[in-house]
Amino acid sequence: MEHDEPLMTGHIPREDREVRLLLDSGRVPEANMLFDEVVARVPGGGGERWRRATVLVHRAVVAWRLGRIPLALELAAEGWTEFDTARPEGTAAAQTIGMLGYLLESIGHRRAAQDMMRLSVRVAREAGHPQTLAHCLQRLGGTLNFRALDAAPATARRLFADARALLEEGLGLVGDGYVHRALLGAYGRSLAGVGELERAERVAREAMELAREAEDRWGLAVGNWVLATVRRAQGALPEARTLGSRAVAEAERINDAALLRRFSQDLADICEELGDHVGEATALRRTVTAGRKAVETLQEGLAQALEQRRLAVQAQRLAVAAQEAAARDPLTGLANRLGLERAAPHLLERTAARGRLPWLVLVDVDWFKGVNDVAGHAAGDAALREIAQLLRRECRADDLVARWAGDEFVVLLVDASEDRQDAGPVVAERIRAAVDGHDWTMMLGNTRRPTVSIGVAAGPAKLDQLFAAADIALYRAKRHGRNRVEVHPPLGEGGDTGDTSDTADASPTTEHAGLG
Repeated sequence: MEHDEPLMTGHIPREDREVRLLLDSGRVPEANMLFDEVVARVPGGGGERWRRATVLVHRAVVAWRLGRIPLALELAAEGWTEFDTARPEGTAAAQTIGMLGYLLESIGHRRAAQDMMRLSVRVAREAGHPQTLAHCLQRLGGTLNFRALDAAPATARRLFADARALLEEGLGLVGDGYVHRALLGAYGRSLAGVGELERAERVAREAMELAREAEDRWGLAVGNWVLATVRRAQGALPEARTLGSRAVAEAERINDAALLRRFSQDLADICEELGDHVGEATALRRTVTAGRKAVETLQEGLAQALEQRRLAVQAQRLAVAAQEAAARDPLTGLANRLGLERAAPHLLERTAARGRLPWLVLVDVDWFKGVNDVAGHAAGDAALREIAQLLRRECRADDLVARWAGDEFVVLLVDASEDRQDAGPVVAERIRAAVDGHDWTMMLGNTRRPTVSIGVAAGPAKLDQLFAAADIALYRAKRHGRNRVEVHPPLGEGGDTGDTSDTADASPTTEHAGLG
């Protein structure tokens, strides 16, 4: 039993909330029209990774209520896939899991649904947000009420008692609003289930009064159902039938198939006990039974379709992840040679189109063989990871930083400001100084500390041309003592990518006294 208007207004866009409010007030055609507009908008991620999943699953619940089954499955599968990529935590995660549990319950995936709802309660407790926890408790308590109605008497009483405890806890956390109304309705049914009829009636009437003030027909449907249950237990069958009929009418009006099936079944039982219109009551029972069988068949197929869709989305994400992994260096986490060669053409083209100068910075670690020989390969790997971090720190987020091979790194500087024609040498010097000034004692002990030699080249050229020019400059930096930056002339302005003679020393250089 679910009243799933989301609590966290920051997680759900305003238009999405309006669709749900229209639906719960019985204005189904208006809800359908607005939903068409809403679902066309791609939900953003915001500042929290679960926010997009929350919106997707909320839309799936609405689509299910509107009878748009394929869309509901697609939205739910995309949201569900988030469970495979992150440990759920925070209020948005708790809400997402709870809503997905409700949807799985509606489809007939009952075991998975209950597991989801229990998980949502745990995540909500860890998040420490009272209203979120209250909402998750309401979903789980309402579901246990429904499970109790299909269980043997001894099991049913235990389930109602479990539900009552959860719902009492929830009521202690919130004092008004839609979550409070939903808790009251479910709490009234659990009280009736354990035989506390007078208290159940008081709670149900309170819930209905609040629902009328809020124009909440979901609350009215549940309140009438609870009162019908109380009157039936008290033997007032004619009044129970009237109240049950009202509950069914409200459930039809808000298009809630789960409530409608439950309320219709209970109404059929009341009519049979009443002994009035026996033929009508028997026909209703048979209709509900036949409908349930048809629904169960549909549910089985839908559950399978949902699982298949989820696996397909997961497989697609894994394929993309594998493609990304192939272009990434596992030791440093930087792009590898393949990643650089894939990304460079687009970056260079974009930079040239904006009339800006691309720079390639080629970094080679000095004395690295000595690090491996003296400190060992594990220390060498650690040193490479540390240098990768220093490179990231000294570059912008838009720059492409890659490990070319072994102890060589490449930085492709793109979109440099037009008034900074020396961006490449400036960044290269920052990198050199960062490595030179780094404290390597903890990592390498007394081993000779690594420095870097850097070659820099610029020009609107292809990657291989820029690399060849930077390599000339790097060769010169190594030959002139290491731990220095050398700059090759921009391509097309007197530089020859094949020239490695001493005449290249006329190029601008940045020299340093503290050679490695």
